[in-house]
Amino acid sequence: MSKPVQTALERRVLLRTATAKDATITLALLERAGLEGKACAEADELVRELQVGAGALLIAEDALADPGMGGLVTMLRQQPAWSDLPILVVASSGDASTAVLALMDAGANITIVERPLRIVALISAARSALRARSRQYELRALLEGLRLVDQRKTEFLATLAHELRNPLAPLRTALSILTMKEHSAESARPHYEMMGRQINHMVRLIDDLMEVSRITRGKIELKLEIVPLNRVIDEAIELSRPAIDAGRHRLQQTLPAESWFVRGDPVRLTQVFSNLLNNAAKYTPPGGSIEIIAGRHADQVHVHVRDNGVGVPADMLQPMFEMFVQVPDAARTAQGGLGIGLTLVKSLVELHGGSVHARSDGPGRGTDVTVELPLVKAAELPSDPIAYEALQGPLAETVLVVDDNRDAADSLSVLLRAFGARTAVAYSGGAALELMQSLHASIAIVDIGMPGMDGCELAQRLRADPRNADLLLVALTGWGQPGDRVRIKAAGFDHHFLKPLDSDSLISMLRAVRAAPSHAHPPHVRTH
Repeated sequence: MSKPVQTALERRVLLRTATAKDATITLALLERAGLEGKACAEADELVRELQVGAGALLIAEDALADPGMGGLVTMLRQQPAWSDLPILVVASSGDASTAVLALMDAGANITIVERPLRIVALISAARSALRARSRQYELRALLEGLRLVDQRKTEFLATLAHELRNPLAPLRTALSILTMKEHSAESARPHYEMMGRQINHMVRLIDDLMEVSRITRGKIELKLEIVPLNRVIDEAIELSRPAIDAGRHRLQQTLPAESWFVRGDPVRLTQVFSNLLNNAAKYTPPGGSIEIIAGRHADQVHVHVRDNGVGVPADMLQPMFEMFVQVPDAARTAQGGLGIGLTLVKSLVELHGGSVHARSDGPGRGTDVTVELPLVKAAELPSDPIAYEALQGPLAETVLVVDDNRDAADSLSVLLRAFGARTAVAYSGGAALELMQSLHASIAIVDIGMPGMDGCELAQRLRADPRNADLLLVALTGWGQPGDRVRIKAAGFDHHFLKPLDSDSLISMLRAVRAAPSHAHPPHVRTH
């Protein structure tokens, strides 16, 4: 569905003159002025043409006595709220006739053009009437757009209510079963597992809603780095593999043998392609075929995600990326979901300077969604290819983890060691300073909210030691207000992560820092 636009027929001036000669002369005048006219021999014809479309009417006063003009009066009284059709009445000088007064009483938007006619006055009146009518069409389009948005919101809220009720029903049933009688741990476990799955489903729905809200309000911040396209697609396939396997689909990949690089947030780009793959899996009947194909076009990469599923009607190929829009009947095939995945995809791709569009041969004939992203130019790539191997290889760094929460510090140390880093752990600021006397750490990850010497004081004391000039300082905190960020930056921290820690973002940042020339952390890497 799309907003109505003004058509050529709706820009016409319809004429009902006293004589055929008058009609011929007036049409010629309108044509010379670049206006389109249509002469009507009878009032009934005028009414029929008005139903097709008109920008204004030009009627001779004498013609108003035609009994067929009753149909015009009826139409004028039934105009929609946006419409106020301009009518030019060519009348003799002096008092208005009874017919003109009756038309005015009907609420008609009348302008009197008196005889003898001045050509310039007639053309000026006609142009003014058409301009006014054009503004009415703009109002019509606006009202129709608002109506569509309201309709889509209503449909979306109904879908949301349905999707939230789905997991609530088994949760309520399981609670009833568990409270009816005592259960052993073994017999209760399936119910708890089911409740966990349903809660996770609800969390995913809410997360999607919050994600769209953040993007549409401009509250999302990309963590940009130069990333290999193949790595992003491989991780997207890994994320989507359960949905693909559940549908028993065949997945075919056609990816470049050489390395193509894009500048983007690897987590968000992975989200784009995993959403598209999940969509393909959801909207393709069991045992279907899914393809992901990457091709290069000048300085852009085009990634196609194709399926042989339910397809998309031609009039929905563009609207399906808009908020609150779902393809009719597709939800039944997808078996659930809010239908906002494509809105996320479009928003994230555009934030990366790219575009996304879809093609389909119609219902039942599959869909091809194409993501276009700018490639990093060769001049922007470092000359040392080892730097790019660092983006995927082990960290091989010495990292000091400082946190008074022993479980948090120890678990982060284990995670970093799993990625190849050498780690040391301190549970207080004083212990960290003592360790750094003998530890040649290149990175320190510090909790801000420690008792005694907090993270900011520790950072300032570390920065004051010339031996730590190249130390990369990363802050971990539960405080994310602008004032907190300013204080943390002033203390000497290079990066700032909120708790709970997004470990993928942390590892991506550390790898990007290591890959940067001279081991310096690049200015385009931003964390929060």
